[in-house]
Amino acid sequence: MIMTLTTTRISSDWPCQVKTPGSYDWERSAAKWLRELVPARYASYPALLRHPVLLARHAQIQVQNEVRVARTALQTARADLPRLGLAESVIEHTIKMYAAEVMQLQHIARSVRAVTQALTEHSAGR
Repeated sequence: MIMTLTTTRISSDWPCQVKTPGSYDWERSAAKWLRELVPARYASYPALLRHPVLLARHAQIQVQNEVRVARTALQTARADLPRLGLAESVIEHTIKMYAAEVMQLQHIARSVRAVTQALTEHSAGR
């Protein structure tokens, strides 16, 4: 019997590395993708390996903090970087890099939320 999730819609935020919920081995692909988002030392803890929903929760926290760090770096770059003796062109490039990183991390955060929701719904359906 194949279990399918009818309540989870695949949005544009769904990561391409993760199989569609309900498909064969989708939880394993979700866990693999989530492990790439957390520091290696966390990815090896037995509780996180056995419980993809717990891993997803940790990944959400991790990515939220990365967004905060990138935003802080972006917001303080114009004031802090000149003191380091960096050329204006380097500062401008760095500001663009941080802005792009904030956008990328926000997309990853939405993807983690989508995967977390699917894992939660799948766990509740067992």
